[in-house]
Amino acid sequence: MKADRNAIAALLAMSIASGGSYAAESDDLTLNLIDLLVQQGVIDRKKADQLVAQAKAKAAACQTAAAPKSTQPAAPVAPAASAPEPGDVRVTYVPEFVKDEIRQEVRKDLRDEVVKEVKVQAKEEKWGIPAALPEWVTRFKLSGDMRLRFESDMFGSDNQPNSYFDWPLVNKKGGITHVDDPFLNTTADRQRYRMRWRLALDTQITDGLMAGVRLATSNDRNPISNNQTLGQYGEQYEIAIDRAFMRYDLLDEQGRERLNLWGGRFANPWLSSDNLFDQDLSFEGAAAALHLPIGPAPAHYHVPNPFGRQTLNMGVSKPNQVFLTLGAFPLQEIQLESTDKWMWAAQAGVDWVFSGTTRVRGAIGYFDYNNIVARRDPLGSRINDWSAPQFFTKGNSVARISNDVDTSTEPRLVGLASDFNIIDAIITVDWSGWGANHVMFTANYSDNLGFDQNEILSRTGLDIEPRTQAYQVRVDVGRPEINRFGDWNVWMAYKYLQRDSVLDAFTDSNFHLAGTDAQGWSLGVNYGIARNTWANLRWMSTAAIDGPPFDVDVLLADLNARF
Repeated sequence: MKADRNAIAALLAMSIASGGSYAAESDDLTLNLIDLLVQQGVIDRKKADQLVAQAKAKAAACQTAAAPKSTQPAAPVAPAASAPEPGDVRVTYVPEFVKDEIRQEVRKDLRDEVVKEVKVQAKEEKWGIPAALPEWVTRFKLSGDMRLRFESDMFGSDNQPNSYFDWPLVNKKGGITHVDDPFLNTTADRQRYRMRWRLALDTQITDGLMAGVRLATSNDRNPISNNQTLGQYGEQYEIAIDRAFMRYDLLDEQGRERLNLWGGRFANPWLSSDNLFDQDLSFEGAAAALHLPIGPAPAHYHVPNPFGRQTLNMGVSKPNQVFLTLGAFPLQEIQLESTDKWMWAAQAGVDWVFSGTTRVRGAIGYFDYNNIVARRDPLGSRINDWSAPQFFTKGNSVARISNDVDTSTEPRLVGLASDFNIIDAIITVDWSGWGANHVMFTANYSDNLGFDQNEILSRTGLDIEPRTQAYQVRVDVGRPEINRFGDWNVWMAYKYLQRDSVLDAFTDSNFHLAGTDAQGWSLGVNYGIARNTWANLRWMSTAAIDGPPFDVDVLLADLNARF
């Protein structure tokens, strides 16, 4: 109806704009338009009647003024060809205020409709945003996440108190005699409320080159957890720089990655499970990944981290490629020493899609740790104290470093008894033929080739049995990523880590409360409760493989959000 009124008003305006021409045809058009305006509710009938009366008077005056002066009597006027229909109104003059009202009405209606359409189009096409902001603003991307956690640690009834030394605490305090309770808690159940907050800022410096930094909570002060334990009213929360790096990506003509270079402190560049590296672990040093395409990349495979786990962390990491990743990572810089601690690593693998719905990724890697073995001090010296690890948890065999001149028989400082040169194999099979849900199977095996029983015996006097193997099997079912309400996934895994299979400093921080010498089951479920918000429930039931009984069940209930 509004569009009809606009059209009528526009025609009336055109008639008015004809100036002083008042031909019969124009009169009929004008009168009909006024009548239509009455019917459409633009003007009421009283105002129309006034317009008609004024128009007739004006029309008569115009005709009198326009008639030629003549002495001859006026010719008789011929009757009209047809009589007007009942209800017709004839107006030959429209006052100026009516013209103004019509003009304003037309302008307003047109303006409102045009502005509305322009706003919609501008929003869809993002008009003017790059030009409206400084150029550097468009090169930054801000993201983050937050997690609230309830944790319950429940220990087995067969566990015995004072059965495992807390070696990291002993090292920190300067010896067993300096610690009130030098043993791990293996009997008293514990409940904790914890949170994690992370904020990342990435910037595109130029084509292919970007830099990033990530802040994270960190009052646990270790490389495998960003948890902040609540109940610290006597202290403020601590924020640490969790990542700071630069990355270069070289793409081919089809937009596929051919080379990735990392430097600084960055995310895990390996295809790995949490048996080898905890999900929160960042790597310090440099790494390079070479990609060789061996087929066309399926466009619909672009989920970089299925089920939120460590996978190929190489940008988009499109399938149908073979890859080689190399890395060098300083673990500890030793002042006045040329024996810095390092990890050198290489991994080769394949990423392939079969039948359009099955993606298979497999890799074999070698992770060589240098200068991490404990070295016994000469009598009365501390020259080899540097060989103690900066960070470790529990499980790996330890050997005494300190050799103090006193009557104490207890060590002041310990370190790792075995070297670690780990060969690791992993394969994942991801089937996406069930709509938006996936089914993924993962198998992982590790063996520490650096364990040498004879070398350990000659260096430490300890005859330690080789326990160097670890493996994991896991099944995930559901959405690869939880993005909205109703998204879900579930998973189940069995893990087995012998004492000296992997470095206890870097393995999963939740399974068996961190460390090695552990076996058991893990079950988990994720469910989306809102956009980018989901709940997670995880249960881990574990036991020690060797040594005294050490059973522990861990329940984790999380509320997660990302932005």
